[in-house]
Amino acid sequence: MPLRFFLTAAFLLALNLPATAQSAFDTWRQGFRATALAQGISPRLFDTALQGVTPNQDVIGFDRFQPEFSKPIWDYLDTAVSQSRIREGRRNHRRLRRLLRQIEARYKVDSEIVTAIWGLESNYGQNRGSIYTIEALATLAFDGRRARYGTRQLIAALKILQAGHVAQADMRGSWAGAMGHTQFIPTSFLALAVDYDGDGKRNIWADDPADALASTANYLHQNGWVQGQPWGVEVVLPAGFDYSVADINNRQNARHWRGLGVRRADGGSLPNYSEASLLLPAGAGNPVFAVYKNFRVIQRYNQSVSYAMSVGNLADRIAGGGEFIVPWARTAAELSLEETVELQTLLTARGFSTGGTDGVAGAKTRTAIIAYQRAQGIKADGFPSAALLARLR
Repeated sequence: MPLRFFLTAAFLLALNLPATAQSAFDTWRQGFRATALAQGISPRLFDTALQGVTPNQDVIGFDRFQPEFSKPIWDYLDTAVSQSRIREGRRNHRRLRRLLRQIEARYKVDSEIVTAIWGLESNYGQNRGSIYTIEALATLAFDGRRARYGTRQLIAALKILQAGHVAQADMRGSWAGAMGHTQFIPTSFLALAVDYDGDGKRNIWADDPADALASTANYLHQNGWVQGQPWGVEVVLPAGFDYSVADINNRQNARHWRGLGVRRADGGSLPNYSEASLLLPAGAGNPVFAVYKNFRVIQRYNQSVSYAMSVGNLADRIAGGGEFIVPWARTAAELSLEETVELQTLLTARGFSTGGTDGVAGAKTRTAIIAYQRAQGIKADGFPSAALLARLR
């Protein structure tokens, strides 16, 4: 279907013209029907699944919403690893001990990690999402901004229905099409979900979480999880440490980091697992972590550093671990999108190119910040803080 049609559809929705938008959606649905049938979806299944579906304005609103400020890591952790979530995680881990041990034995993924993902994704099954998945994905496919994602996931969702894994009425989840206890998107479901209980269905929506928890373990296993190894350990750095080497992409063995004076925050020697990177999620003066392969595996589930840290920390707390040893400074607020754009613009104007001004503080922005900090004779931690922006101004 031509790009101009998708642009027109998005424009109509933005103007809030329900009747016209519905007409445009009906036209889109007819065009998409041919695409779905060409992918093996039966006409009857398609017509039944999309009967009565209209553009969901809540989905469009969620998709458009961009928070003015990013949540600082400590605020994210306060919510994600709250005392109630730790308590419920331990309770559910005990309650499902036998099932979780069996899943761990089969997929070689530590049960606490699976439980932690369950906790973050749906609060242990309490918040699995209530939006009809076909409607959510049809809205995204039609709206245009995420048409490629929506189209691909909608085809996959229809295949799931056609295979009989879930009844149409029960196929509900988030606004973005994530489903079930551990919020699988449809393509991930088709690739990695499993029928753990042997009933012929990969039912991640059922009140019984067995298929969902096993599917999550399989997801991590297939992405390289190393059983018995941590996601990371809290460390402390020696005085005068070159913060610029603390980069998630700078992977070194334990001997290398020990040679630079890195040690565990509890005083022990840095363990020799897979290659580790040093992570400073809030810059100098805050907790520092050596993160291992399993951290990167969690990021395959969700690439956010805050998410991966929360899963790892929640799993540790479920297993009986304590809080981080070094407290968060709780002073360096994250920059908003607009402030990050300004930071990038000011750095580039001073000769420290960020490779663009997109508001995303990625690797090139971090490199530019480090170069600027070194030129200014301050700690080169590469962190895009409000204090750094004020200095540049």
